[in-house]
Amino acid sequence: MTVKMTAKKRESSNKNSALTELRSNGNVPGVVYGFKTETTPVTVSEIDLIKTLRESGRNGVISLELDGKTKNVVLSDYQMDALKGSFKHVDFLAINMSDELEVAVTVHLTGESVGEKEGGFITQPNREVNVRVKPSDIPDALEVDTTELAIGETITVGDIRGTVSYEILDEDDFILVSATAPRTQDELDELETVSEENAEPEVVGSEDSEEENKEA
Repeated sequence: MTVKMTAKKRESSNKNSALTELRSNGNVPGVVYGFKTETTPVTVSEIDLIKTLRESGRNGVISLELDGKTKNVVLSDYQMDALKGSFKHVDFLAINMSDELEVAVTVHLTGESVGEKEGGFITQPNREVNVRVKPSDIPDALEVDTTELAIGETITVGDIRGTVSYEILDEDDFILVSATAPRTQDELDELETVSEENAEPEVVGSEDSEEENKEA
């Protein structure tokens, strides 16, 4: 699905005051580059950006209108304000719809595993996989069925590679999900003991501290 959005050219400026003013007015500075495109500083409405990403997804194709012309782009990178939770900057990559892209796709687990029913725990060490695919075929997520996963077993890229129509770039031994046994009471007691030992403050001699301060 291709979603439409409008961008406007902006003056290339790294001055904090200019960028702060843009953001305070509800806009996000960014840049467009890539296929048959000169690197162009742009600005987009943050409201429109959020709405577009909700509709298209992180890897969706965006039909970006700029100066009366439309380009197919994807969001290649972005920066967020950790305190405000708002966008600080976005990079749009112009693409050729006939060429394959390398993108990261979220791994989505489905089903209740045998291991969970037996009292075990599901762990997901890797939540994304890297794939090569045409823009029009980028999946919203890679769904992994855990129904048959028993305690002590794992599902790797090698296990699901042949079940999808696109190329997964990660190695066959790249672990997607594991089912682990519940901890015994002895293990829990040992963990509690280690935690208590680590919580004890370390006493540093005054002479050592003075020497360290001198070296600092």
